[in-house]
Amino acid sequence: MSRALNGIVNAWEGKLKKSAAPLKKRANSLFTAMSVAHVDDDEIHPPGEVYHVEKVFSNGDVYMGQWADNCPNGHGKCLWADGCMYVGNWCKGKTMGKGKFSWPCGATYEGQFKNGYMDGEGTYTGSSEDTYRGTWVSNMMHGKGERNYANGDHYEGHWRRGQPDGNGSYQWSNGNQYIGHWRHGRMNGNGTMIWANGYRYDGSWEDGLPRGNGTFRWPDGSFYVGVWSKDQAEQSGTYYPSNSQSGSFDWDPQEVYLVKLSDCTINPGENISVFPSQKTLNWPCEGEESQKNPSGRSHKTNDSRLRRASVDGSLTNADYSLGSESDSSLDGSSECLDSGREVDERSGAQELDVSSGYPRPHIVIKPTTKQGLTISKGHKNYELMLNLQLGIRHSVGKPAPATSLDLKASAFDPRDKTWTRFPPQGSKHTPPHQSCEFRWKDYCPLVFRTLRKLFKVDPADYMLSLCGNDALRELSSPGKSGSFFYLTNDDKYMIKTMKKSEAKVLIRMLSAYYNHVRACENTLVTKFFGLHCVKLTGAAQKKVRFVIMGNLFCTQYAIHRRFDLKGSSHGRLTDKPESEIETTTTLKDLDLNFIFRLQKSWFQEFCSQVDKDCDFLEHERIMDYSLLVGVHFRDMSRSGKLIHTEANVPADRSPIGNGDQTIDGAAPRLSPTNMDTPSYPMRWPSAKLGTNIPARAELTVRNNGEAQLVGEPTGEYYEVVLVFGIIDILQDYDISKKLEHAYKSFQYNPSAISAVDPRQYSKRFRDFIFRIFTEDA
Repeated sequence: MSRALNGIVNAWEGKLKKSAAPLKKRANSLFTAMSVAHVDDDEIHPPGEVYHVEKVFSNGDVYMGQWADNCPNGHGKCLWADGCMYVGNWCKGKTMGKGKFSWPCGATYEGQFKNGYMDGEGTYTGSSEDTYRGTWVSNMMHGKGERNYANGDHYEGHWRRGQPDGNGSYQWSNGNQYIGHWRHGRMNGNGTMIWANGYRYDGSWEDGLPRGNGTFRWPDGSFYVGVWSKDQAEQSGTYYPSNSQSGSFDWDPQEVYLVKLSDCTINPGENISVFPSQKTLNWPCEGEESQKNPSGRSHKTNDSRLRRASVDGSLTNADYSLGSESDSSLDGSSECLDSGREVDERSGAQELDVSSGYPRPHIVIKPTTKQGLTISKGHKNYELMLNLQLGIRHSVGKPAPATSLDLKASAFDPRDKTWTRFPPQGSKHTPPHQSCEFRWKDYCPLVFRTLRKLFKVDPADYMLSLCGNDALRELSSPGKSGSFFYLTNDDKYMIKTMKKSEAKVLIRMLSAYYNHVRACENTLVTKFFGLHCVKLTGAAQKKVRFVIMGNLFCTQYAIHRRFDLKGSSHGRLTDKPESEIETTTTLKDLDLNFIFRLQKSWFQEFCSQVDKDCDFLEHERIMDYSLLVGVHFRDMSRSGKLIHTEANVPADRSPIGNGDQTIDGAAPRLSPTNMDTPSYPMRWPSAKLGTNIPARAELTVRNNGEAQLVGEPTGEYYEVVLVFGIIDILQDYDISKKLEHAYKSFQYNPSAISAVDPRQYSKRFRDFIFRIFTEDA
């Protein structure tokens, strides 16, 4: 039988090579040689046992590879009677993990599969050389990707459900280019069209055409500004000639619609005749009853309800909608581990890790929520917020000469501060307002203006975030120091009230801080953008000092876990059960149950920068700082469930678009799996040291009864994205901290408490951080 099957496989491969040759030159066979042991079909195998088979089915399909529980499980290859072929990993009769699918026409898909669907990172190459490289979700291009069309057009950017959607750039083969926003495969929102002959339109688009405010420019420098519409009655604007132009202006804006955009049509792309999920879902496996779900219904899906769609997601069957196939393909409810066991999402009990003997905790991810309470009228700090916004608008908005990055020593003088009075009726320099009278102080204004320039903060965007129509949000509870925190509505900036001693430390170290962040572009220390004070007039004479900082967790990824890490053990446990941990809960050192493994180049850069930052803080006599770490679990489905990743699956899978990352389902549990071979992208477009770093988080466990600072690694991993930075850098080792250290040393292990000498603190902090962040071999 083995010889006959090999003959069938060779004949089929030869037939496919011959049919695909005119379409694409391929030197290598789609299937490499694979050693297959013949097994007697009548032999009885215990449930879960994986063995090799060679099977020819009555409908003409051929399967060779690993088999368990009456269906493909493991690595195998399949030849269907219609000429489709697949080689790669299988799980419970479905393509799962890494594999390659080919069509009789010569088209191929190579990349990640999940539950039979093209899902994850993958490349589709059509028979006409129409190629897409990027992220897929349920057979659709979804996430980041680029596509080269057969006619020479090229699109690179975001996709959603098979169509360009979000930010992207489309380059036509004739040299025209559009850069901007897309919606449902059409130019929509703000964007720029640049024609090959030098013409250019910047402005609003709707349904693929200019609509709203926009500017059309000629190569000679002249331009037309106005309101655009395909309806000539709604079109209005003004023409501005260039300095060199003479003569009358004779041009109709409708020419843009009738002529210039006539050859800027979006290529629909090549259709896919049949999807891999349609092939795997209709496999006539033996022992089909064993594959039924708990409700007794077979996993088979009626062909009449399956969608046939093009690569760009256009539907040809109105009965099908995204998600109407097997629900498990979208919400991750039918996960398969290497051992063949199902993920038990109903039980809250701990599993026992057979390999290590440690209890494996379930990790429950709650729905993500926006932090803080909006400060509206009637809130006790409503007037303080208005005062703060008025002061910032005054400080940032007033004219100032261009500044050099080389600042004089006088700019850092603690006496360099300005007071401004804000009466309710307004003054020569301040506008009228509805709040009480207050005074506003700017500390070292030139230094912070230059810092904002150094950090590439646009003044208009900065003012809009802090002083726009949207109110600030107050975090629910003050920090350990008694300080209150406020967030801007767009989450870009955090405002922290300060004690006088903290403000003095910042001003004292401001010169060294400026030199450090200027020398270290990728520094992990907190970014400071302004230091101010509001003094209320009247009997209270209350002073509120505050600093404006960058918000570390302002990222396009939902933060599922956050840790504040110091390297000490005393008081460093939140002691919350898993069910009570929210996505906004800040966990501590003894709560940490991961080791973060970074790709080599990231790890080397990380170690170098941590050393530089700690040397700076040690030199400035700073202690009690933390590494704040945010963790985003990447294997998240649209329904909010966490999906485990098969062994050897690359870790470079891009996430689903922002709109699909919110968690709107029941609280899922994260189930780990063994990962043998890591594979990372060298750099992500949005990744920067400390921001959006791809990594693998290895699960750790602590022995019962032992207060281990770092748990024992289990060899089980999660695909994550990390954000991290060094915070709380304004506590110097003053007399109060020295007394705290002396007092606590009598009660606890001196090396376990936070208040220690800056040199000792720096060493302990680095030793701990370099144990929980390691290079991924």
